[in-house]
Amino acid sequence: MNAEQSENSFQITLNGEAHTITGDAALIALIGALKVRKGRVAVEINRTIIPKADWENCKLKPGDAVEIVNFVGGG
Repeated sequence: MNAEQSENSFQITLNGEAHTITGDAALIALIGALKVRKGRVAVEINRTIIPKADWENCKLKPGDAVEIVNFVGGG
């Protein structure tokens, strides 16, 4: 365990960048911490799309690759 990690933290990859999860490992906690508006967002963990209905029960694990995509309208 390095200086950036403790018993309650671990690394994931978030949108291609290293990210440390500290404390609550729930996906919904990550989304809240990032201040992502839940309306038009898709979340993928390890190349699997996670339905919004499952966000609260989904727990992140060390090494997970998380992609959060925010859809924007326009033309």
